[in-house]
Amino acid sequence: MSEKSYTWDAADYARHSSAQFRFALALIRKLPLNGRETVLDIGSGDGRVTARLAGRLPRGQVVGIDNSEQMVSLARTAYPPRKHPNLRFLRMNATVLVFAAQFDIVFSNATLHWIHDHSSVLRGVGRALKPGGRLLFQMGGQGNAREIVAAAEVVVRRPPWRRYFDEFRFPYLFASPPDYRLWLKEASLDPIRVELLPRTMEQSGAAELSSWIRTTWLPWLERLPGERRNRFVRDLVGHYLKDHPPSPRGIIRVKMVRLEVEAVKPSDQSSVKSKL
Repeated sequence: MSEKSYTWDAADYARHSSAQFRFALALIRKLPLNGRETVLDIGSGDGRVTARLAGRLPRGQVVGIDNSEQMVSLARTAYPPRKHPNLRFLRMNATVLVFAAQFDIVFSNATLHWIHDHSSVLRGVGRALKPGGRLLFQMGGQGNAREIVAAAEVVVRRPPWRRYFDEFRFPYLFASPPDYRLWLKEASLDPIRVELLPRTMEQSGAAELSSWIRTTWLPWLERLPGERRNRFVRDLVGHYLKDHPPSPRGIIRVKMVRLEVEAVKPSDQSSVKSKL
C-alpha cells in the first residue's frame, strides 16, 4: 500500500505547530545523549525539532527526512549547512528508508500516525540502526483526539459538506500497544517500552484551534475546493466548541493520546531481553 502525499503549507505549519513542538521537546529529554551520536529524525517537518536535536550533538550528526518537498525546502532554508554543519535534510518516504547500519538512534515525533504500513517503516529502521542502536517514537495512539474527530464525523455528514466525503476513510493509524509490540518483533527489534500516554493539547482561542486544523487536517481539507476550506474549519471548530467550550481564560483543550515506543536493535543474533 502506498502512502498518500499531501501538499503542505510549510511556512503556515511552522507558525502554528507549537503543540507538536512541545511534545517533541518532552520526548527529546528522554534521550540519553552523550553528544557523539548519529540520529535519524523521521518526519522532520519544518526542521525546528531536528535542529534542536543537532544542538545537543556537537560531535554527532543528525539527518532529518520528510516526504514533503515543501517541508524539506523550508528546513534547508531555515537551517543551512554553513550554520548547522552537523545537520542535513533529505526528502524520503519513511516506508522505503535507504540507510544501512548508520544511526545510533532513530527518532520520530507526531509523524508516524500518518503512515499505515508500519511493518515497512520498522524493517527500514532496523536496517538503518547500528547493532545496539535504539528507536524512540511518539505518535497519535489508540483513542487520540477522539472528541474532535467525532465532531468532524458529524460535520462531514451535513450539507454542504456531505457530497465531498463520499467513501472518505479515516486517514490516520492510531495503533494500540499490542499491535506495535508485534510489529517490532516482526522487524527483529526488541521492545523496551510501548505505552499510551494521555495528553492535553491547549489552544488559546478559536483562531489558534482553527490554525491547527488548517495546517494539519489535510486529509479532510484537500477534498474541498480551496475557497470552501475556511468555512469547513469554522463549522468544525464551532461544532466542537458547543460541547467543549473554552475555559474562563479562553483556553480550548483537546484530549490527545500519544503512543510512545522505545525499542532496541539487538547487538548480536540473540535478542535482548524485553523489559515488558
